[in-house]
Amino acid sequence: MSETKITVIYDNPLSPEEFEASYPEQQLDVARSFPGHIRLEASKVWPKEDGSPTPAYRMIDLYYPDYASASEAVTSPEAGRFFEAMGRLSTGGVRVLFSDIEVPQA
Repeated sequence: MSETKITVIYDNPLSPEEFEASYPEQQLDVARSFPGHIRLEASKVWPKEDGSPTPAYRMIDLYYPDYASASEAVTSPEAGRFFEAMGRLSTGGVRVLFSDIEVPQA
């Protein structure tokens, strides 16, 4: 059975400073507390060299052993706190994806 990845893609916030002030505690720390994940990655999109807006701002990837585990994790109290804060902080928009890992990390 293949791994499943939950990806949260934060689009460019209206105020990056306000987003960054809350992101570590209200998003990253809470994501770390999601039950059952086997790996977490957090990333920030490099700015474009010409100064134009990037297609996204930040991402969090949570890896699970299977789809059932990922689905169960998003019903946890930790996920409830995460998604509530995500709605408030994501002033530029946000996308959440469940993906099947086709080529696992070696």
